Amino acid sequence: MVHRAGTAKDERGWFARVYCEAAFAERKLETHFPQHSLSFSREKGTLRGLHYQNEPHSETKLVTCLQGIVWDVLVDLRPHSPTYRRWAGVELSAENGVQLYIPEGCAHGFQTLTDDVLIRYMISKPYAPDHAAGIRYDDPALDIPWPEKPSVISQKDLGWPFL
Repeated sequence: MVHRAGTAKDERGWFARVYCEAAFAERKLETHFPQHSLSFSREKGTLRGLHYQNEPHSETKLVTCLQGIVWDVLVDLRPHSPTYRRWAGVELSAENGVQLYIPEGCAHGFQTLTDDVLIRYMISKPYAPDHAAGIRYDDPALDIPWPEKPSVISQKDLGWPFL
């Protein structure tokens, strides 16, 4: 789900409210984010993902681009969801104020569209390495049209299975 931070602009620049617990609760969204993480990608074309955590450590994420531009993707892996095995993608940047809310049971990945990208994750549960999982970014069953061929991708991400 796309979330747009409320932004107020004036001659000094801008101010954005990127998270408000009451507003999220009103929309029946996750409000507990005990882990906040940063990810820095140096090179344009870097691809990270598609990652998720298995139960009982499945997590909700709120993803914000603090510097640069990314194409961010989520894949619904919830078997009883009407959007099961479908993906959605959105451009996130420091300028557009768009955030991506990724519910439990969805995989997440992104590709950098500029050099020097900084991403912030607000995460509902602490990382549990024994429950980390993923699917290949180029899974033909998903047919995600990444903006360009990855310039950098980890061996771990290349090793994830197809659906």
